[in-house]
Amino acid sequence: MKKLVSLIALALMSQPALAEEAPKWSLAIHGGAGTLDPAQMTPDKRAAYEADLQKALDAGSKILADGGSAMDAIKAAIIIMEDSPLFNAGKGAVFTWDGTNELDASIMDGRDRSAGAVAGVKTVKNPILLADTVRTQSEHVFLVGKGAEDFAVSKGFAVTPPEYFATPFRREALERLKAEKLSALDVDHKFGTVGAVALDSQGNLAAGTSTGGMTGKRWGRVGDAPLIGAGTYADNRACAVSATGWGEYFIRVGVAHEICSKIRRPEPQCGVVESDDGVGGHVECRSFRALSQERAQAAADAVMADVKELGGDGGVILVTPEGHAIFSFNTTGMYRGRATSAGVREVAIFGGEEKASKTPDH
Repeated sequence: MKKLVSLIALALMSQPALAEEAPKWSLAIHGGAGTLDPAQMTPDKRAAYEADLQKALDAGSKILADGGSAMDAIKAAIIIMEDSPLFNAGKGAVFTWDGTNELDASIMDGRDRSAGAVAGVKTVKNPILLADTVRTQSEHVFLVGKGAEDFAVSKGFAVTPPEYFATPFRREALERLKAEKLSALDVDHKFGTVGAVALDSQGNLAAGTSTGGMTGKRWGRVGDAPLIGAGTYADNRACAVSATGWGEYFIRVGVAHEICSKIRRPEPQCGVVESDDGVGGHVECRSFRALSQERAQAAADAVMADVKELGGDGGVILVTPEGHAIFSFNTTGMYRGRATSAGVREVAIFGGEEKASKTPDH
């Protein structure tokens, strides 16, 4: 019998390889989670949300199906939702206490963990694109306020007038909050933050998140959406995550990074296998077993349970290197969708609406 010098390598050799039927690409999106009431969801309203979710899903899916990158796919999906007045990002963002729209966004590439983020910008139509420009065309990760806007102008971004972002629905929410002395949670029955995560056919992961924050926010408040590790995280060794919810709690838990750290696989282990005659040998390396969908779901659910225990609510989307596209939320609903090269295609709003289809476990 050959003797395996490394006991770790011996254990790893018994693990199965990745199944061939795993999706070549995978995409998940969200448009906010919160206390959604089915009784208040009219057929027309539901159709409008589902149409924009599908439009975003289609935009990202086409890029991935054509062999494009995960980074390009998530930007395409998020731009659709930033441009829709239905979501709290870009056009349709909530108002601050002072009656302005302040936008936050972040993006991360799982290949090298490069990241970019902006917060408190008021003149950029698509903050996700500015966040990506911070990632690719600056030595920084996070820019805020006027500095971020000055950087945008220096990189050729058009200055978008304030009236572009404003919508009557969001203004009414601010007026009601002030008149009735309500909290942001009383007027924001859902957290309309948008996000996308993807795995491309080259095996790379990416994540992005964009938001207008909370109605009536003051003093330059910033939530989790633009914070790398809280609202956004991507690492090819683990997963890509985008979050939506009560940002203060997501920051305290470090939700996005916490999920990835729970499911990150160790690096491949190697050991020397000696020949039968004891002379010479060779090195063999084996990777750990691929992550199952159940384990990834359990990791996300555990972190969201931690958020709930502290008093926060919301949800996350994630995609793993195996192509599992997963949702986890502790609210009544989350505007969401997912698509994979294995044939999964769906959008949903309330809990339990997903189809029975799953990406393969290994």
